[in-house]
Amino acid sequence: MKPVFTSDEQRSAFIAGLPKAELHLHIEGSLEPEMMFAMAQRNGIDIPFASAEEVRAAYTFSNLQNFLDIYYQGMNVLRTEQDYYDLTMAYFRRIHADQVRHAEIFFDPQGHTDRGIAFGAVADGILRAMKDANAELGITSGLIMCFLRHLSEDAAFATLNMAEPYLDRIIGVGLDSSELGHPPSKFANVFTAARHKGLRCVAHAGEEGPPEYVREAMDLLKVDRLDHGNRALEDDKLCARLREEQKTLTVCPLSNLSLCVIDDLKQHPLKKMLDLGLSATINSDDPSYFGGYMNDNYNAIATALNLQTDDLVTLARNSFRGSFQDEAAIAKAMQGIDDYTETFFDT
Repeated sequence: MKPVFTSDEQRSAFIAGLPKAELHLHIEGSLEPEMMFAMAQRNGIDIPFASAEEVRAAYTFSNLQNFLDIYYQGMNVLRTEQDYYDLTMAYFRRIHADQVRHAEIFFDPQGHTDRGIAFGAVADGILRAMKDANAELGITSGLIMCFLRHLSEDAAFATLNMAEPYLDRIIGVGLDSSELGHPPSKFANVFTAARHKGLRCVAHAGEEGPPEYVREAMDLLKVDRLDHGNRALEDDKLCARLREEQKTLTVCPLSNLSLCVIDDLKQHPLKKMLDLGLSATINSDDPSYFGGYMNDNYNAIATALNLQTDDLVTLARNSFRGSFQDEAAIAKAMQGIDDYTETFFDT
């Protein structure tokens, strides 16, 4: 058993240097108000806010749909390949400060192509930033293309076909947007097609939707990992299965708080997930909207639940183990976590 922290300050210092991976990040959700204004001005776009402060004041949500309404509104300022590059590179520079060594990021092509933006402009900008982040910051990354679940499966198929020239640079497909009323079963065929193309599969399930959505994601979409998954804890048999299969859960504490999935971080199920042996991870989801990037999430939930060294090391290790990196990269990351932990408590 690893040492117990003697103070909140010691725990925060440990989190600051802990190597970690992020597996649940919507790149459009990292659009900070200041960048939104700059891009709106650059592209001649009118937005219904007079200042960055006004935008932040609007970031008070009562549920997922309430958030999505403003999320899609903000996305409208993104128009050119350079916009997507700048957005993505800003995210990488920010997480570099949080010791994030690897990130697997979501993008929502339908939110752009339905506005008349070319798929290539979106993908090329993001991919160029990913390459530069590796060269300049040492951060490795993968790109996951999400289907918007409030749209039809036919629309998802059209997006998959549109992405064909880029599938050698996209590691997987995901499922996001409005969960309630749009079960994973609605997209079973397009996920089968994506798997046949060699893509990994992930899906949002059990954030607001019931445990049955988690089961559908596993059985019908055959996901490699689950995004959120909080409500799986309502079903003991499902929890046992998640533990047995060691299915990674990409948990987002500050997102859950902002969207009123929980009323208080002290009620968050993350510690229970760990105690049950579930492979939970910490992620930021849409950090500019939900009040924090990776270390903000780590610090907030660690303080609320009094997480100790063993918990934090487990979460960091789970983040790499749940990634789609090769075994050599995962093993190197695991060793890095162990070396960091030993050095931290020796000094």
